[in-house]
Amino acid sequence: MLFGVPSHLVRPVVGLQLSIRSTAHQEGLPKLPVPPLKQTCERYLAMLEPLVTEEELEHTRALVAEFLRCGGVGERLQRGLERRARKTENWLSEWWMQSAYLDSRMPVAVYTSPGVVLPQMHFQDRQGQMRFAAKLIAGVLDFKQMIDNETLPVEYLGGKPLCMDQYYQVLTSCRIPGPKKDTMVNYGTGKMPSTHITVVHNFQFFVLDVYNSDGTPLTVDQIYMQLEKIWNSSLQTNKEPIGILTSNHRNTWGKAYNNLIKDKTNKESVRAIQKSIFLVCLDAPMPRVSEDIYYSKVAAQMLHGGGSRWNSGNRWFDKTLQFIVGEDGSCGLTYEHAPAEGPPIVFLVDHVVEYMKRTEMVRAPMIPLPMPQKLRFNITPEIKKDIEKAKQNLNIMVHDLDVRVLNFSHYGRKCLKSFKTSPDAFIQMALQLAYYRMYKMCCPTYESASLRMFKLGRTEAIRTTSTESVKFVQAMDDQSKQKMALLENAVKAHRTYTHTAIHGQAIDRHLLGLKMQGIEDLTSLPEIFMDTSYAVAMHFNLFTSQVGSKTDCVMCIGPMVPDGYGVCYNPMDDHINFAVTAFNSCEDTNATKLSRCLEDALLDMNSLLEQTAKPAE
Repeated sequence: MLFGVPSHLVRPVVGLQLSIRSTAHQEGLPKLPVPPLKQTCERYLAMLEPLVTEEELEHTRALVAEFLRCGGVGERLQRGLERRARKTENWLSEWWMQSAYLDSRMPVAVYTSPGVVLPQMHFQDRQGQMRFAAKLIAGVLDFKQMIDNETLPVEYLGGKPLCMDQYYQVLTSCRIPGPKKDTMVNYGTGKMPSTHITVVHNFQFFVLDVYNSDGTPLTVDQIYMQLEKIWNSSLQTNKEPIGILTSNHRNTWGKAYNNLIKDKTNKESVRAIQKSIFLVCLDAPMPRVSEDIYYSKVAAQMLHGGGSRWNSGNRWFDKTLQFIVGEDGSCGLTYEHAPAEGPPIVFLVDHVVEYMKRTEMVRAPMIPLPMPQKLRFNITPEIKKDIEKAKQNLNIMVHDLDVRVLNFSHYGRKCLKSFKTSPDAFIQMALQLAYYRMYKMCCPTYESASLRMFKLGRTEAIRTTSTESVKFVQAMDDQSKQKMALLENAVKAHRTYTHTAIHGQAIDRHLLGLKMQGIEDLTSLPEIFMDTSYAVAMHFNLFTSQVGSKTDCVMCIGPMVPDGYGVCYNPMDDHINFAVTAFNSCEDTNATKLSRCLEDALLDMNSLLEQTAKPAE
């Protein structure tokens, strides 16, 4: 369900290649393959070995044999999938969007929308906040120009171009709630593309036109002046936080939404937010905290806004992109996950950060600009009740989420590369070791890999827990002489699985496709999907993603399961940023403890490298 390739593998091609339009290569991209059925079944059984008992595995072997029987249900579903692959651009993408996102009824805040924490900015007042926000808006508009002109540099992986479609889905798009399932809309195409962004301050929403009548974007100075006007006309802090409705359970929000837009004024205001290019949240300062937990608090603020008393009403969680700029220097963003993974978002962030470094505020000619339009909402007693309920639900969620940001400063990817080891695989093994030391067992682990080598490709799961990883973590605290060899085997197995995944030959999306095909055929679901082993394999206690970025930022995600962890990491040259999340309502999980165990594991594994391996010159 998540973010991308181990993104150290992805390279944008710049220089001469820049003139190539980023959509020109789209037509030539290969289609996502449907892997051979027998191959997936064999790999499925191998994946289960370290996770289930021998007895459960025996039972599953029998079910798989039945599923594979000549002329049986497996063959029929496989043929259906192959037919679908021939008829569509990508047999998976629509099913994935539905099953992973739009059908999900959990709130998008915390449960599916990631947050990104940017380095702390050194301003402490509204002028600094608005200067920063103005530059940021100009930077995103600069990025948008590349999208509009189709001059975005094509990204490559192993010499092969990647699908750039996701870049065209993140601006001017929004999720629309429904009482049973959601939909996505993108207003970026069409005869009248949007020319405004939404700015929210003190829970009050404004339409800010960011283009002049001749189509040129406003300058940083002009944007700053418009933000000043917005600030000055939203000083009241007692407004109803209408945006908090978007943080609710999707069915609840779907019903409240239909009720909200019965009123013509409300409907027009909601449409203006949905059609905007992106959203900027000018947040009130959060309570001061000590330096060591500052980034953990900001990560939580990016995920959910900190609670109804703070900034959670200063959001529209359905909007694909929300940039968050706090008066106290905390900044970052949150994004609704349905249309895109992390790498396009982080690529945009890197572009904006670079743009802001080289942009100075130049005094603009004093062309009078119209007052940004404040969006009005008529709050009926029923809507007021919906808001109160959403506040209660959100505050429960805020208290339940434990977030820990770890800045691991002892070494980074440069050191790992000097030992000729894959930084991503090494970090994944450290996570396996940390979890094993805490629980004396291994668990199903999900790492997101990109399928963007294929047209409209989204993600596949890299399954980190393998027989090799289990042997390594068990030996690590023994007196074993074989530790280094076992670590090398585990890293190699992880790299092999990563290669399999990005080439469309892993098992998770294929199994999902077979299951969805069965549901579409309206036949009874095959036994392998009702099996205990399948339930165990799909319960990812470790839900992880590497989101590499040039900017010294960290992404954060909520756990996938109630008794699990969400772990994101960004390996920089000399340090590694981690964000670990867990739910307080689960007695067995503890984000602080896992991050400490992770730090110890990384140090112990580095000692092992230094004792036994020689760094490359």
